[in-house]
Amino acid sequence: MNARKVKKILVSQPKPNGDKSPYFDIAEKYGVEIVFHPFIRVERVSMKEFRQQRINILDFTGIVLTARTAVDKFFSFCEEQRITVPETMKYFCISESVALYLQKYIVYRKRKIFFSQTGKIEGLNNALTKHSKEKFLFPVPEEHNDEAAAFLDEKKLKYEKSVMYRTVSNEFITGENIKDYDMAIFFSPLGIQSLFKNFPDFEQSDMAIGCFGATVVKTIEDAGLRLDCNAPHPDYPSMTAALEAFLKENHKKHK
Repeated sequence: MNARKVKKILVSQPKPNGDKSPYFDIAEKYGVEIVFHPFIRVERVSMKEFRQQRINILDFTGIVLTARTAVDKFFSFCEEQRITVPETMKYFCISESVALYLQKYIVYRKRKIFFSQTGKIEGLNNALTKHSKEKFLFPVPEEHNDEAAAFLDEKKLKYEKSVMYRTVSNEFITGENIKDYDMAIFFSPLGIQSLFKNFPDFEQSDMAIGCFGATVVKTIEDAGLRLDCNAPHPDYPSMTAALEAFLKENHKKHK
């Protein structure tokens, strides 16, 4: 079944900051309304759940950080427990952007901070080898792959994982219905799960669905939905490029 003429699009991400975004240009060029609403959100686990893990933050001398969310949740637990992180704590970050994000909580130049140049845990090899005697805390989300942990195991480092946050379904916009949209765009398999949680009887019919990423493509296909537009693609590396190409074709068909 072909998609109907697309006039209203739901993008399951937060609205871009400022007034410059390819989405805004597309909306103006094709005369469509684009509504931004994340289908998922990240929340910290409760203090009770954290305590059940029997983690004492001050027992650790190093911390491995693979996301800015991990930084936020770690310092949130410190604040709630009135823990002052010692200046001697060493930070091992998956990327420079995560390392620089630490400035939100600490005086950056006074701390021992290391980051991977590659965006992968292996990029911390030299720093972790040099500081292999530290006792590391590794904050992780509830659902996580074990690539980083496997690397820490391989290095025979002394570390403990602590589940500090999880991804959950977001409630849908009050007063809105998914049927009000001609197209929805997803960026995570959890977004598709959230769609069916919010709308258990959802039927796609002639509504268009777009997505970004191979894992989301698979989730959409496994759910028996029709995929009308996706990225990255050899011709469309970004979601906005793929969306523009789709709208150009869609509007041509429905002239």
